[in-house]
Amino acid sequence: MPTALPVPIQFELPEGWRAAPPDAVGAPEASFVALHPQPDARFTANIMIDGEYRPDAVRLSAIAHESVERLSQAATSVKVTGHREIGSADAPGFTQTLAVSAVVGGVARDLVQSQVYLSIVDVADPRKRAVIRLVLTATASQHPYVLSDFQDFVRTVRLDADAAS
Repeated sequence: MPTALPVPIQFELPEGWRAAPPDAVGAPEASFVALHPQPDARFTANIMIDGEYRPDAVRLSAIAHESVERLSQAATSVKVTGHREIGSADAPGFTQTLAVSAVVGGVARDLVQSQVYLSIVDVADPRKRAVIRLVLTATASQHPYVLSDFQDFVRTVRLDADAAS
């Protein structure tokens, strides 16, 4: 069963991408999954969204590192190839790019993950913080072609004020 996000968000999918039930695509921990229309070498690029409440003051870079550690337990190898802080003090974010070697569906694959972490602080109670993670996973050869779709997608993500009230 998909995991509910700690805060409601809204976004627009890039043209051609389609939503898929997280359970059906093997991502039950995700809140949302979208699939690219053109698989590459029988691997379908995907965008996944998940999130959690983080009442601690841990920096987004440390949360991203936790994600690398978890992924390292399931993959053959994981290497951080880039990272940077984004956003502002009021709306901080963090991005990282990972080179991942893993066996997926019985096939050894070289994948690239682009991860974006967004911190959303409750205005009424600044001690309450939600962290939303947006992840693009694609083959190493397809990643350069779908990255702009992911970047366009990330630019549309925002708090759903109507659902939050």
